[in-house]
Amino acid sequence: MMEQMAHGGRGRTVFGFPVGGFSLFQSLLLAVASAFLTFFATTCVAIFALLGWNELGGHAVSYVDTYRYVGFPAGVLVLVVALAFFLVQWVRVKLTR
Repeated sequence: MMEQMAHGGRGRTVFGFPVGGFSLFQSLLLAVASAFLTFFATTCVAIFALLGWNELGGHAVSYVDTYRYVGFPAGVLVLVVALAFFLVQWVRVKLTR
């Protein structure tokens, strides 16, 4: 009860952020945004790791592999998990109203 009052009555929180008051569009937007963020962050880290691997080890691995084998699978995985999470939260809100 105190947690709901502290957050303006919005309900459940994850790491202090309310997750119960989103519309369908907001839920989809958050899922896609988190997937894009994951794609670009993991691709960036993979490119720098591959840069070090190529320069320090004398290898010649293509940088396209960072998109294909790191960024894309990570982005799709986060998209699937985030869609499931946010849509379940949206359905819970709709069922309790």
